[in-house]
Amino acid sequence: MVAYVVVPGIGGSGAQHWQTLWERRWGEAAVRVSPRSWDEPDLDDWVEAIDRAVIDRAASSEDVIVVAHSLGCWAAAEWDARVKRATVAGMLLVAPPNPAGERFPRAAAPSFAGVEARPLTCPSAVIAGSDDPYCSIDVAERFASAWGSAFRNAGEFGHLNAASGLGEWGWGRAVLADRERGWGCLRRV
Repeated sequence: MVAYVVVPGIGGSGAQHWQTLWERRWGEAAVRVSPRSWDEPDLDDWVEAIDRAVIDRAASSEDVIVVAHSLGCWAAAEWDARVKRATVAGMLLVAPPNPAGERFPRAAAPSFAGVEARPLTCPSAVIAGSDDPYCSIDVAERFASAWGSAFRNAGEFGHLNAASGLGEWGWGRAVLADRERGWGCLRRV
């Protein structure tokens, strides 16, 4: 059985965001992380929230998949880099913002400002929009390479959020389903 840990970005994911729609579809197989604040994110707090959610899901499932969006991608990657109490079968990282970019939310999320992409310990895939205002496609592809992740260009859908009009985002679910074929990436050992 597969379980999902949903990690939204700053502000959380609203009712029309694909993460929320997927979470509803998955029902009890999914849990959304619960940090102290979605609007004033603290990296340590978000990492701890991911750890709690993964432990919760791992207790009742064989495979746990982290599904992160935006700032949540950096929290998930940082969780993976730190000492954790459970492991996951994979991560889907969607629309990671560029920490060195002009639009990175430094004022709202200062503890995230120094994050760096390091190899992940699980299979993973990064999806980015070719016109994402928070991260250029070439930088997103570099993050994917540094994380050891497969990379998928979603096309011109901006930040791949509710404003992108993706709805249930079948294409994204297809990329997630492709994890059984290893997301077509070479894992670093």
